[in-house]
Amino acid sequence: MNDTQHNAAWAAGGALVGAAVVAACGRMGAAPAAGGGKPPAADAQQQQQQQRPQWKTGEIGLSARERRGIWRDFVRDVQDQITDQMATVDGKAAFVEDAWQKEAGRGEGRTRVISDGDVFENGGCNWSEVIGENLPPTILAKHPHLKGKKFYASGVSMVLHPRNPHIPTVHLNYRYFEAGDIDSDELEPGNVWWFGGGMDLTPYVLYDEDAKLFHQAVSDACAASGVPEVYLPLKKYADDYFRNKHRGESRGVGGSFFDYLDGNPQKLIYQGENKEVQQWFTDKNAYMPVMTWTQLYNFARNHANAFLPAYSAIIERRRRMPETEETRNWQLHRRGRYVEFNLVHDRGTLFGLQVGGRTESILMSLPALVRWSYMYKAKTPEQQRLIDVLEKPEDWLGLEKKL
Repeated sequence: MNDTQHNAAWAAGGALVGAAVVAACGRMGAAPAAGGGKPPAADAQQQQQQQRPQWKTGEIGLSARERRGIWRDFVRDVQDQITDQMATVDGKAAFVEDAWQKEAGRGEGRTRVISDGDVFENGGCNWSEVIGENLPPTILAKHPHLKGKKFYASGVSMVLHPRNPHIPTVHLNYRYFEAGDIDSDELEPGNVWWFGGGMDLTPYVLYDEDAKLFHQAVSDACAASGVPEVYLPLKKYADDYFRNKHRGESRGVGGSFFDYLDGNPQKLIYQGENKEVQQWFTDKNAYMPVMTWTQLYNFARNHANAFLPAYSAIIERRRRMPETEETRNWQLHRRGRYVEFNLVHDRGTLFGLQVGGRTESILMSLPALVRWSYMYKAKTPEQQRLIDVLEKPEDWLGLEKKL
């Protein structure tokens, strides 16, 4: 749900929840009927019912209400773990919470920010959720049986900008969307749902061992979920999504990215627009694995749980390394590219600002200090190697060459 969410979600929760509905709106338009005509509503609904895959819940999530509660507890717990442990790692600054709530029970959230710490110059971790009364026409065109139904969108999102240039910036986001009879205590097999998320690392001084550790954590999370084969597709998806296309370079060294994940084996794991990347996924037979709701929930949970051990280890490796004026200046310029991505390409950020979302929560992801200079270039071999890797993403675990 990171690409095309609904206005109500953004207005209620900001960029995080908005991303969920953005995806729903933009990726689910129905193809026109042959001959330019539209089939009768009843025929259209019957056709959609036949095409909709039969999903299974697994051991948990046996009702729509239960699924919502399980996810809510999970993302709130992720936020608690991240803010507690990262504050401990910092040792100086604490996260400050701004809790908010929308009228008539339509949504709520917690924005937590940290600044001027021993490790973190600034950063934040958001949890938000929204319940919408009306689905946008683009979703109804694909799923006419959902007319008059509600939707639920919730997630956790985090960005941390360390002060030391040797410690990379990091981003994490996990989200869930469900539409239909979301308040029901029954299974509700007609409901439509999916998971999305990922995490990525943005170094300013490139250390191969840090990138490999981060990617190994993602790979291990896939293996723990019983689908080790999806690591490389998730890595390729991240390389495509987290990219400053106007610069011809990636934001960082990637990690993982997935969206619309619902266990439907007829869909490619890649749900983006790049035709060349789509062809790679088709050639590699990289379709979504057949997984129940429980298995996909555990998949998201395993990925979220992989973050803290990996990033904490990187911080401890680098936090005492001395910075120079040159490395600091380089960091500030590279942060400018991070800002460019968030304001030019990040679909959730753009949509949230366009529809009047919670601006302070949306822009929490931006660094406190950045620098731009006209035609600024790498000045050292180490800086140039970073640029080379950003222009042509590295196969950090050496798996692609084995295909």
